[in-house]
Amino acid sequence: MNPDKTALLIETIAGMLEGLGRVAVGASSPIPAAAALLARERGGGRPALSLLGSQAGSDMTDGGRELFDRAGQGRIDAFFLGGVQIDGGASINLVGTGPHPAASKRFPGSYGSAYLYFVVPRVILFRIEHTPRTLVRKVDFVSAPGTSPAGVYRPGGPYALVTGRCVFRFAPEARRFRLVSLHPGHDLDEVRTNTGFDFDCNEEPPVTPAPEPETLALIRGPVGEALAEVYPRFAAGLRDGN
Repeated sequence: MNPDKTALLIETIAGMLEGLGRVAVGASSPIPAAAALLARERGGGRPALSLLGSQAGSDMTDGGRELFDRAGQGRIDAFFLGGVQIDGGASINLVGTGPHPAASKRFPGSYGSAYLYFVVPRVILFRIEHTPRTLVRKVDFVSAPGTSPAGVYRPGGPYALVTGRCVFRFAPEARRFRLVSLHPGHDLDEVRTNTGFDFDCNEEPPVTPAPEPETLALIRGPVGEALAEVYPRFAAGLRDGN
């Protein structure tokens, strides 16, 4: 990926984490992990970070099981989820595409996504690929629903969807996304064409702010250094600006 786009995504997500107490990051999530580290660097140690697979960057000692325990106790303020498919109601599919159970393509599975989606107050959906095959009207299989019926206890849920083209925020009352910014080089017609669900937006959405030089220095410096423990190749690219 273009290094400028990578830095933009890191900065965009980091801004959503400011002021929180604790952020958790799961496996295979280098950009969310970098964003959490950036937010912690700028916040003087806050938010605290539980980074799966890290010893230096996390105080968890029991891996995923401890992550689930903390989330259920209300001790995780933000988490990240993705999906093979994400639909307009913020439901995600991590199982496979095509009619279930005879899916045409199968993927690793839902793991604890439904549980975490229900108990973490600020779940940020992240998917770089922004095409009609990934952002769909309705997912083929619901690994975790974006919303729940009235009366269902659910302190957690979707907060935003960040893609390689734009940023959406989720409106719980409307149960749909609203486009809040377009990344540099992308326009509204392009986003509409590449999004399989309807969404709300202003006639002229703003451009996602690019990171300031000071932020780039943090990303290429202490953030990249801290990230290298879990994602050494990705971190090397950050530090080199590649």
